[in-house]
Amino acid sequence: MKNQLVLKELSTAEIKERLDNERAMYQKMLLSHAVSPIENPNKIKESRKNIARCLTELRKRELEGQN
Repeated sequence: MKNQLVLKELSTAEIKERLDNERAMYQKMLLSHAVSPIENPNKIKESRKNIARCLTELRKRELEGQN
């Protein structure tokens, strides 16, 4: 819930920047987890959910802009 409130306050450009950072971090975590297991694998799950939250907020703004 807290992440969603933070995303609503950010501008679209900031959300896109955060999305790019999350995707890069997610890819790095997947690679490092494949080589040697990371300490907390739930971070991968959390990162995937953060990516989905960013995409959802961007899509919501896109649909609001069409109306």
